[in-house]
Amino acid sequence: MRRSTALRLVPVLLAASVSIAGCASWGGKTETVEEQMKNKDYKFGSLLGTDGGLNLFGKNKRGGDQDSAGGIGVNSFLWRASLDTLSFMPIASADPFGGVILTDWYTPPDSPGERFKVNLYIMDRQLRADGVRVSVFKQQRTGNDWRDINVGPETASQLEDAVLTRARQLRVSQNAAAR
Repeated sequence: MRRSTALRLVPVLLAASVSIAGCASWGGKTETVEEQMKNKDYKFGSLLGTDGGLNLFGKNKRGGDQDSAGGIGVNSFLWRASLDTLSFMPIASADPFGGVILTDWYTPPDSPGERFKVNLYIMDRQLRADGVRVSVFKQQRTGNDWRDINVGPETASQLEDAVLTRARQLRVSQNAAAR
């Protein structure tokens, strides 16, 4: 009977000794929430870590400005150029953190039987040739209904080129003003 009681106590004693050893190696040091935040990725103001992500305060991890717009999630030149290029169309939604601009339907004054809609995505935080993607949708009126019509890929490419050209102009003018 004594032997079975001793065998039952072995796992309990083993667990207790591991617990005590764990506390001794830990050192009993407690960190405040502020210390934990300083030691983690939060110290740079980033929600998704230090390597990219959404930077809340417009500073990168070395303390410099991301872009000239202070805190937006995409390249500021591409953002402003996109808004300038699409300014003739009604904007349905514009998200500077995600880099998405969605327009509402636009009917050109010279052709009331057709309308266009644009979805523009800024893909990068840097001013690059592949930093903008555009999708163009076209509808044509037949009676009282609107029917989807295919748009050639050259239309989206022309809009992308117009945005990139305007973004380069904005960057050059800012650099000239800084001198």
